Amino acid sequence: MSERSETTRFRAARDFLLQHREDYETAYEGFAWPRLDRFNWAQDWFDVIARDNDRTALHIVEEDGSEVRRSFAEMSETSDRVANWLRGLGVRPGDRIIVMLGNQVELWETALAAMKLRAVVIPATPLLGPADLRDRVERGRARHVIVRSEDTAKFADVPGNYTPIAVGERVPDWIAYEEAYGACAPFDGAGVTQGDDALMLYFTSGTTARPKLVEHTHTSYPVGHLATMYWIGLKPGDVHLNISSPGWAKHAWSNLFAPWNAEATVFIHNYTRFDPARLMAEMDRNGVTSFCAPPTVWRMLIQADLSQLKTPPREVVAAGEPLNPEVIEAVRRAWSVTIRDGFGQTETAVQVSNSPGQRLKEGSMGRPSPGFRVELLDPVTGRPGAEEGEISLDLSADPVGLMTGYHGDPERTAEAMAGGYYRTGDIGARDADGYITYIGRADDVFKASDYKISPFELESALLEHEAVAEAAVVPAPDPLRLAVPKAYVVLAAGWEPGPDTAKALFAHSRAVLAPYKRIRKLEFAELPKTVSGKIRRIELRERTAKGEGTEYDEGDLR
Repeated sequence: MSERSETTRFRAARDFLLQHREDYETAYEGFAWPRLDRFNWAQDWFDVIARDNDRTALHIVEEDGSEVRRSFAEMSETSDRVANWLRGLGVRPGDRIIVMLGNQVELWETALAAMKLRAVVIPATPLLGPADLRDRVERGRARHVIVRSEDTAKFADVPGNYTPIAVGERVPDWIAYEEAYGACAPFDGAGVTQGDDALMLYFTSGTTARPKLVEHTHTSYPVGHLATMYWIGLKPGDVHLNISSPGWAKHAWSNLFAPWNAEATVFIHNYTRFDPARLMAEMDRNGVTSFCAPPTVWRMLIQADLSQLKTPPREVVAAGEPLNPEVIEAVRRAWSVTIRDGFGQTETAVQVSNSPGQRLKEGSMGRPSPGFRVELLDPVTGRPGAEEGEISLDLSADPVGLMTGYHGDPERTAEAMAGGYYRTGDIGARDADGYITYIGRADDVFKASDYKISPFELESALLEHEAVAEAAVVPAPDPLRLAVPKAYVVLAAGWEPGPDTAKALFAHSRAVLAPYKRIRKLEFAELPKTVSGKIRRIELRERTAKGEGTEYDEGDLR
């Protein structure tokens, strides 16, 4: 059976990036997005590479040691059965399906099946509660929900005319997912999939406001994540481990599209409590060749003995929030590999990254990804070409890996896309070689004594001290300077909160930071986070403004 022209064009673009995976200049200058008017990634790509393919597509190891493997061919067949079964339950093209599952085979089966049906997936983490689910059902106009049996009770007070499907033990009044395996295969299709048909609706993490509803299409994520594949350095036959909670965009980035674009194995180690030694043992045992984790995981890992990992991965990357230089150095010393940062959002694929083969600059998140034209917009004039400004995508380049907009919110979409640029809301600085360094969220950067302060820079400095496990910096009101940097600190094991530790951290701040950047106030506290693990600095700013908590002042401890 010959490939459809869309598949051939997708493969050619993918192969170009694989061919130049360590030659950034050639990849960036020569790459062109495949323009696919009609494209269904599950059928036109996954089913094609899965044909008679017994290589492992998905490998999940549970905390108790049990494991499951599914080949590409098996995933193709079972997703056909699930698609036929869901169609029998009334799922139609355009229907919205809330999928709230853990890292389990059914999650990947459902993702493929929904694509084949041309249904729209609303990914949701199992950590969500009834209030969040009511919002998702209402604003997402969900007609079907697929959830773990243990989470069905959360929907007891969630109104809506939706089909309830439970994965796991049978639940009264819920349809058992296991019935899908009795459906027939193959799936005969659900009509023509247009490339700009809606595929996913993501609720953002809501670090500063009510979650936005990001709409992606059958090309913006499946095709857009060719750039993510390139950043990670994936190639056919790799075993890729990405630590990410289902329901968030990074899970689709690196547990679905990027690895299967590369024909690599998705490897998952499920755990209820993070155990660095066990994680490294599983990485060794299962031959993990590429590893992606958020900064929180990297910071916990370096607290452990990294030498326990006998065969480090070939590629290691970090995303979600900027990674601090001291963490990168600790991993480099132990594993002789360098963590490569990447920058992207729920709204996009990876926009800026340190891809394999690029010269790395300390503190920089790299250069624009193939397929993206990145500009820094002057904060005053809004014009491109600034040395420091808002990280933005030039829309005239028609970047495939960009959302269509914020669903149901044309005003917010227009604001984000104003003037021919998609504006990320993040501030960066570009050097003469085109490398971009992250400064911070536009609403996190503040002024102290008329100097601009980047919280990320100060947090990185604090993390150099052995007492600090995590830190977040926000402005604290000051009658003379308008604002001064205040740090909220989570201590590493073996350290106790109190004036002695605070005094040591203030001394460290004075030693490594310029006078106008020094930490002037400090508080030991847990950091409020979204369910996706991002720090909610807005809560810390509000707490600081109210004067809550036990605060230490540098001037009082000298």
